[in-house]
Amino acid sequence: MLVDSHCHLDRLEQTPEQLQETIRFAQGRGIEHFLCVSVSVREFQQMLNTVEAYDCVSVSCGVHPLHQEDACSYEELLEAAKHKRVVAIGETGLDYFYSNETKAVQQTSFIDHIRAANTLNKPLIIHTRDARQDTLDLLKQHKAESTNGVLHCFTESWEMAKAAIDMGFYISISGIITFNSANELRSVVKQVPLDRLLVETDSPWLAPVPHRGKQNQPGYVLEVAEYIAKLKGVSFPELAEITTRNFYRLFPLAKAITP
Repeated sequence: MLVDSHCHLDRLEQTPEQLQETIRFAQGRGIEHFLCVSVSVREFQQMLNTVEAYDCVSVSCGVHPLHQEDACSYEELLEAAKHKRVVAIGETGLDYFYSNETKAVQQTSFIDHIRAANTLNKPLIIHTRDARQDTLDLLKQHKAESTNGVLHCFTESWEMAKAAIDMGFYISISGIITFNSANELRSVVKQVPLDRLLVETDSPWLAPVPHRGKQNQPGYVLEVAEYIAKLKGVSFPELAEITTRNFYRLFPLAKAITP
């Protein structure tokens, strides 16, 4: 069985009936659990409403670094993240590639998320792009290792991956690994220990080969996992078992939700 450790079910351009079929399709491909990740606390309730009927779906709560127009106070974040379906805080982090001019606001929000994670003892889901040192520095300065977390949709260097792993964090890989342009990422993934690896779709974006050009969906995490298994030189069943075990180790509250 597999887990899609990072998807945005509420962002799929689908009717409720189509979402039901999407989840059934994924389950038919062996995906047993889905972590639906929040990008806006202000839209958190709407996201909950979208997935509340599915016991196989857990959620996170947070503000994406590129959604600072939806920024909220620490108190608002903390209150929303107390919800029983919330198994993680985020996604949060720093993105200087797309929004270098909002560095200060992003950093304040990131610190608030780390504080909330430590207060609630829920792991962090971290988005980081072109902000390697600041991401690591803030995690260390605010004791994020106490709660741990994952650097999702990872596309940074092996040096950053190793620094995060040394702090107890996991590295999650999306369909980008299948892209022709992802040679550097493939080199990184070869070095990531299996016991620190997660797989994800980040759907509806970043559909893996051979689904490029389509709206991504959780069922396509199968192709991501199959590709990584070959890259790592292990069997697909072994890769699936290890990454699923890693997911529940990092997100123990999700285990209670899975029927």
